[in-house]
This record gives sequence, structure tokens and C-alpha cells, in this order.
Amino acid sequence: MNINLAEQAALQQSLSNEARVLYLLGLKPKVNGHNATTPPLNYKALLGLLNAKEEKFTLGRQLNSLIKELLNVGLVKFDQDVELNHSVNGKTLLLPLLQMKPDAYSKLHLEWYAMQLDWQPDHALLSDLAKLVGLIDYQYSTAELGDFVAYWLGRPESQFSQFQWTQKFVFNLKRQRLATGSGAAHRVGQQLVKQKAGIVADENAKNLVAKYSKK
Repeated sequence: MNINLAEQAALQQSLSNEARVLYLLGLKPKVNGHNATTPPLNYKALLGLLNAKEEKFTLGRQLNSLIKELLNVGLVKFDQDVELNHSVNGKTLLLPLLQMKPDAYSKLHLEWYAMQLDWQPDHALLSDLAKLVGLIDYQYSTAELGDFVAYWLGRPESQFSQFQWTQKFVFNLKRQRLATGSGAAHRVGQQLVKQKAGIVADENAKNLVAKYSKK
């Protein structure tokens, strides 16, 4: 089974071994090579795979928790809006990293290093990865970048390639965009997308025009 560099980097993220088994043995071998989609999920078959030696998984929600792990690192995404607190048996998954050209960012895998004070993500890769993992709003602030850099500066033992650092930053942005916060943002699916000031001003202007045009 061939694993491209993008998949390798994602599989090295914080994942349970069961989630890795689910991806490598349960999902990838049956994926459609043309559009990177899986057959409809079959809970019974996947639970049987995970329980090959001992029965550790008996409920669909346990399988959903493994799928959520894969979602969080960008290895899979749903081709439609779903709620993981409900059954996803029969739903289809997309394996987005299979669609990335294997040599597109090969140079970004050549050097591994600890986080640096002046680190910046590779912007072309950030854009591509964001689209692959379904991150709608991937514009980031200086504070968001600073928080990421500051966190990893405190962990000098962690060394990754520029590809992996950028990938981690994308996953971090996606977690922040999940619909769990507040502020000037509107919900798109499960993500919060920052409200653009110009759009708000335009709507206010339209309301004012409508109000006074009636007088």
C-alpha cells in the first residue's frame, strides 16, 4: 500500500493506533482511485476489523470517535454535513490527501527543525491544505500565528519539516474555526467564519436606505 508524504505527516500527528488502523486497513484499501471517496461506511465490517483479536469496540459512537480523530488531522472529511453524535453508518467519506500531487511539496519535507521565533507557514501549502481539509476561513491574524509559535517554542524537543509545521498550523486553525466560540462571526456548517466589516457596513447601509426611502 502506497502512502504519500502528506498522509505520512498526518498519520504522525496525535492519533490513536486504532484510528490509524481504521484509516490504513478499513478505509484506504477500498477507496475509489478517481475521486478518493470510500464506499458507504459499514459499521459491522469496520468494528469486526478493529476487534480482530479482542473485542474493544462494540458501539457505533466508538467508531465515530475514531473518525473524529481522522477528521481533526485532515485524513478524512465527509462529502456532506453530518453530526458525529448520530450514526454515520452508510455515509461516504472523502480521503482528501490522496488528491495531493506526490511531488508538489517534496522540498518541504527535506529539513526537520524545532520551532523558530520568526516561523511562517508556507502560504501556498496552507491554502491547498485548507481546501483539502474543508477549512473555509484560513486567513489568520498575527495573534493566531504568535500563539502557535509560542506554544511550540516551549517544546524544543519537537522537530518537524516545514510541510508538517504548516500542516499543524492548518489543523490548529481548523480547530479554532469549529463552531465553539463567540464574537463577530457567522456559522458555516460546523465552522465559524469571521465577519467581514465591509459586508456588515453594506447591510447597515441598505437598511438605512430602505428606512428613509419610505419617508
